[in-house]
Amino acid sequence: MELSKPVVAIVGRPNVGKSTLFNKLIGQRLSIVDDTPGVTRDRIYGECEWDGRKFTIVDTGGIEPESKDIILSQMRLQAELAIEAADVIVLVSDIRTGVVATDSEIADMLIKSGRPVILCVNKCDQIGNPPAEFYEFYNLGLGDPVPVSSVHGHGTGDLLDLIVNNLPAEGNEEEENDVIKVAIIGKPNVGKSSLINKISGEQRCIVSDIAGTTRDAIDTKIENGYGHFTFIDTAGLRRKSKVDDNIERYSIIRAQLAIDRADVCVIMIDGTVGFTDQDSKVAGLAHEAGKGCVIVVNKWDIVEKDDHTMIEYRKILEKNFAFMSYAPIVFISAKTGQKLDRLFELIKHVANSNSMRIATGMLNDVLAQAVARVQPPTDKGRRLKIYYITQATVKPPTFVCFVNSAQLFHFSYQRYLENRIRETFGLEGTPIRFIVRERGDK
Repeated sequence: MELSKPVVAIVGRPNVGKSTLFNKLIGQRLSIVDDTPGVTRDRIYGECEWDGRKFTIVDTGGIEPESKDIILSQMRLQAELAIEAADVIVLVSDIRTGVVATDSEIADMLIKSGRPVILCVNKCDQIGNPPAEFYEFYNLGLGDPVPVSSVHGHGTGDLLDLIVNNLPAEGNEEEENDVIKVAIIGKPNVGKSSLINKISGEQRCIVSDIAGTTRDAIDTKIENGYGHFTFIDTAGLRRKSKVDDNIERYSIIRAQLAIDRADVCVIMIDGTVGFTDQDSKVAGLAHEAGKGCVIVVNKWDIVEKDDHTMIEYRKILEKNFAFMSYAPIVFISAKTGQKLDRLFELIKHVANSNSMRIATGMLNDVLAQAVARVQPPTDKGRRLKIYYITQATVKPPTFVCFVNSAQLFHFSYQRYLENRIRETFGLEGTPIRFIVRERGDK
């Protein structure tokens, strides 16, 4: 089972060079996203490998505040996110401005969190001993600062060494194999916390509105007739702010971190509001990550309805979520508990689909029947031949097709094959990937 990677968060004031450092550390290996609706193209999230350890780096930056007090409240928000989500926090400061009040406030908050914090003093562009101003950064109480030039790359090796030394020991993340990890994702106020409270039968801690109070993301372990589940809570950050883009950005980082750890994503929509662009953004992240997905319409108890409401609603959602037509839709009420049994059945079913392995012989039988029923496409007299199909990996199920010409293997025929495989093996709720190899390809 693949373990979830540790998370390293980069925090700091505007213009200290967080994004440059972020790009340097992940070595520009930025994933370019295809046209799944709403998948964020913001570079806030990257994979890094150093000294044999893989980890995820999150850039919490992107704050362009209108005034000093907003800088501070946004910095608090950043720090809160980092404390909640990260295994190691890198606080970036700037040798040219020296220590400023915001640095001290954030350093205090990070020290109280008990998380490992590394102080990185950026823009130390001269090689050799750091300048005299460097030593005032010891006043922040975060131990030895690391001098770095994110532009030239000096000092990034030392920084990465420190990061890796502070990561949790490998194996700590190991969980029992039969536990299904479920992330509940969606916009604020759709009822994510209410669902977790209802399922666990207890009022769990809620984010308070006092600036600077933090709460660790608490996983809820549930055992019932359907199996063992860990629910990953992505609630929080409901506070309104003048910098609304950042609130959205943080909720996306948070969703992404939860999706990363999950086997199944429950995409929650407010039934009283209906579908919004933000819903497709969040769903797009789960689809991209290849996770099993269930679309849940909450607050169904208070939606005014007649005999046709659910059918109409379902049609609209099927259109809006056309890019993930494999995801089942269920209408629930987190408040009354309506249809929660059905939700657990679907989560279990979707987790099984996402990790299903299909024998090569059976796959090729399905392929032979599919080709006999619908001839593969031709182009200028040349017909597509699919010689062979085999499953490469699970989570999501990924199939390698060996063909005479990748160009002839059009999207529509891939979709047709995908549907045959889904129907035969009951792969509901999981994306399916195809890798196309021409005969003679390595």
